Amino acid sequence: MTLTFPSSLYFLFLLLIFSASSCSSQLDSELGALLEFKKGIKTDPLDRVLSVWDRTATPATWTGVTCDLNSGSVTGIDLSGLGLTGDLKFSTLTPLKNLRNLSLSGNAFMGRLVPSLGTMTSLQYLDLSNNQFVGTIPARITELYGLNYLNLSQNKFEGGFPDGFRNLQQLRVLDLHGNAFLGDVGDLLSQLRNVEHLDLSYNRFYGGLPDAVENISSLANTVRYVNLSHNQLNGVFFLRDEIALFRNLEVLDLGDSGISGELPGFGSLPVLRVLKLGNNELYGAVPVELLQGLVPLQELDLSGNGFTGSIDVINSTSLTTLNLSSNQLSGDLPSTLRRCLMLDLSRNMISGDISVMQNWEASLEVLDLSSNKLAGSLPNLTSHFETLNTFKLGNNSIVGSLPPLSDTCPRLSVVDLSLNQLSGPIPGSFFSSITLKDLNLSRNHFDGPIPLQGSRVNELLAIPSYPQMESLDLSSNSFVGGLPSQIGDMERLKVLNLANNRLFGHLPSELSKLTNLEYLDLSGNEFNGEIPDRLSSNLVEFNVSNNDLSGSIPENLRRFPKSSFCPGNVMLNLSGLRPSSTPNPDRGHHRSKGNIKVAIIAASVVAVMMIALVLFAYHRAHHKDFHGRTRFSDQITGRDSKIGRSSRPSAFKFHSNIQHSQTSLSFSNDHLLTSNSRSLSGQQEAITEIVEHDAPQRVVSASAYPNLLDDQPATSAMKSSPGSPLPSSPRFIEACEQPVTLDVYSPERLAGELFFLDSSLAFTIEELSRAPAEVLGRSSHGTLYKATLRSGYILTVKWLRVGLVKHKKEFSREVKKIGSLRHPNFVPVQAYYWGPREQERLLLADYIQGDSLALHLYETTPRRYSPLSFSQRLKVAVEVARALLYLHDRGLVHGNLKPTNIVLAGPDYNPCLTDYCLHRLMTSAGIAEQILNLGALGYCAPELATASKPVLSLKADVYAFGVILMELLTRRSAGDIISGQSGAVDLTDWVQLCNQEGRGMDCVDRDIASGEEHTKAMDDLLAISLRCILPVNERPNIRQVLDDLCSISV
Repeated sequence: MTLTFPSSLYFLFLLLIFSASSCSSQLDSELGALLEFKKGIKTDPLDRVLSVWDRTATPATWTGVTCDLNSGSVTGIDLSGLGLTGDLKFSTLTPLKNLRNLSLSGNAFMGRLVPSLGTMTSLQYLDLSNNQFVGTIPARITELYGLNYLNLSQNKFEGGFPDGFRNLQQLRVLDLHGNAFLGDVGDLLSQLRNVEHLDLSYNRFYGGLPDAVENISSLANTVRYVNLSHNQLNGVFFLRDEIALFRNLEVLDLGDSGISGELPGFGSLPVLRVLKLGNNELYGAVPVELLQGLVPLQELDLSGNGFTGSIDVINSTSLTTLNLSSNQLSGDLPSTLRRCLMLDLSRNMISGDISVMQNWEASLEVLDLSSNKLAGSLPNLTSHFETLNTFKLGNNSIVGSLPPLSDTCPRLSVVDLSLNQLSGPIPGSFFSSITLKDLNLSRNHFDGPIPLQGSRVNELLAIPSYPQMESLDLSSNSFVGGLPSQIGDMERLKVLNLANNRLFGHLPSELSKLTNLEYLDLSGNEFNGEIPDRLSSNLVEFNVSNNDLSGSIPENLRRFPKSSFCPGNVMLNLSGLRPSSTPNPDRGHHRSKGNIKVAIIAASVVAVMMIALVLFAYHRAHHKDFHGRTRFSDQITGRDSKIGRSSRPSAFKFHSNIQHSQTSLSFSNDHLLTSNSRSLSGQQEAITEIVEHDAPQRVVSASAYPNLLDDQPATSAMKSSPGSPLPSSPRFIEACEQPVTLDVYSPERLAGELFFLDSSLAFTIEELSRAPAEVLGRSSHGTLYKATLRSGYILTVKWLRVGLVKHKKEFSREVKKIGSLRHPNFVPVQAYYWGPREQERLLLADYIQGDSLALHLYETTPRRYSPLSFSQRLKVAVEVARALLYLHDRGLVHGNLKPTNIVLAGPDYNPCLTDYCLHRLMTSAGIAEQILNLGALGYCAPELATASKPVLSLKADVYAFGVILMELLTRRSAGDIISGQSGAVDLTDWVQLCNQEGRGMDCVDRDIASGEEHTKAMDDLLAISLRCILPVNERPNIRQVLDDLCSISV
């Protein structure tokens, strides 16, 4: 009998064998893929992968690996937060055909994303955040059609983001924050369909928000969280119809993104909880519904904008955080505050009586009303304030005595009432508080003894679990008496400032108990006796000058400069002090300055030779080019040898075949001031150079090009800054420039393009080319003209030097970026022209009438301006610092900061910065020339001068700003060479030397140092300037500098 299988069973048997074989082959392939992936892992600090991922065990038992229960295929890899390092090869994972989850966040992996990642179409969850991946994102990532979660945040990805995101219909979360992605944000937003969480913050996205409803409707229907903060956007905020589409929006963060305009109404957003729009260019009134409870906001941040008007009432019952600081709000404090935990109204212009706050119902935890115009007496706070832990009211006009705040606010941790007019004794309860950590009562009129005795400080030490005071600043008051020995019981103190009071007696030995002390300032008192031994070894700043101390200086304090002990203390034995020097000096500083000076001398010799050759060639070319031409053939320009006198009217035409020859004797806006023909009559116009503006771009094309303007030889007279012992330092050139015409020969031959950055402007290239123009000056970047259009509108036109700028694509991108910046202390760029020939590159900016800071400081006889008062100089410093902070917050460097690039406009001398960010348009050779020019003039940071490949930086801006602060104080130029006992030194060395010898006030300009009114403020400004020129690793950032400047009271 023969047994036979039916054909169907036989086929089924073969199919099972084939499936088992195929499944086994697939699993082997996946095992090999995982082991190949493992090879990229170099370190495993927790020993969770390298020793576990092994062939002897199935992948389902490996750390972080998930497999399908039926097929055994790998469906997930999650290695998050294991601290792994290595260079991963994502191509090794392509055999994992069923991989749905790949999470590698919180490690230190490196590597690049590869195009083959797009073949892993089963992926639904991809999280590579918080690693060190680099490179661009491959376009094939948009082929992961099933992806619903994509997180690439906190890496080093860069470049443009690929198109095609409209293909990812399942995507719900897109998080790209903390990279260097760039691209037009409007294009990306218009591609997103069903995203609910979108975070593009801390990147380099540019452009405006979508301006058409149809471009955002798909995203607006679903999105709940949007964060575009810390990018480089421009344009206006959403309009009312557009914002109304986001009905599911809960969080919107556009802080520090560059947007502008007025805010629309938000009443149509029923679930909006968080709105953060700080540090932008928004203006107008704060929408009333945001404060009246019509929107369920919990957090509102509109700080650092230009909002105006008053805040009458705050009736919201959902707000927990409200930040309206650094705006232009005015009026009284709100009469009603229903609910809020954190309220910041600082740095506005709010006035009225401080007692209004007694009517508030909110149980505040943080209240900051500093830097306003508040007046009246500080009331006894009600029980509503018993939860208050931070109270800042500094820099107002509060008068009267100080109530016992620690009694009514038992949780107080930070109190700042500095820079007011409070008087009388201070309550001893401040020193018995078990919560107070930071107390600043400086610069008031407090008197009486420091009430440490009987303040139960010793009792506090018996309860070490409670925080104790870490910072105590009572400086610049009228405290009298001795320093109580109980000061030694405040063992957590890190900052103790009692300077400029009337304290006397011996310094208590208990000061040595303050082992955590880092800052100790007892200067400007009447202390006598010896300095206690064994003071804290953690001290980084120490000052006991202007006292009556005697004896020897303890060994551990001899590391501080002489200025820490002098002037004053005539009986103090100064032997053993180290030679006066700035702590941690930059050793290459003097050497780099010497190298620069040698280079300048050599360059000057070469320049003089070049000038002679250029002038000869110029004369020949000029004569040949113009002889026999229409209406200009007999008007060859010339100069009398006599300074400031023109032999005949000069007329210029543009010639595309003539290039500028730039030498060290040309009209320079790099510390050489120039004037036009009206200078003789006393009307000096602003030497304004390139600045920024924000507007849409339009292009005007034409068929001809303007010709390049011939240079006219300059006659000059050298003048030294007032008070300069050596008259040889370069000052500024004053000369006469006759009007010229930006003319062309044939309008029908125009061939360049005029790009508008301000949509409100409208003129043609022909109108510009025929506009009457005056030469304002020349710099290392090119020649600057004042051009008056037929409509009467006045522009400055910067004609950039040949070979200076980048290629058109890069140039255009950077000009748009510069043009997107707007600030009250900037002069806006309006347009640029790109001609068909290399020498035809023009930048057009607003014309600002005024004179440069350099002219105001260094103008000699005949003077047209009264010397700037100290208050005016401080105002200039603060406003310039604010403008720099605006740039630095956006990661942008000014790069060419000096007094000639600061125009004081209007009767209030409002400073306007010019010539910033131009290095972004330049070739590397142009940047190197700019840095050399800065060094020659004294504004170049030492780290740039000594670097083989210098890169302009934020800290280099701070250095240049510090030099300008010194110029404001001394009215000496950075380029002055000053002779003294130590020989000839430049400005920064001279100021440092005077300060180290305790002669800081000797540096100050006699015009402002004649009285005693602002002596302390001048000392403070001098100290800030010195910090700005510290070595780069010790140099403060501009935000710290601005805060210090704002704390100076005049």
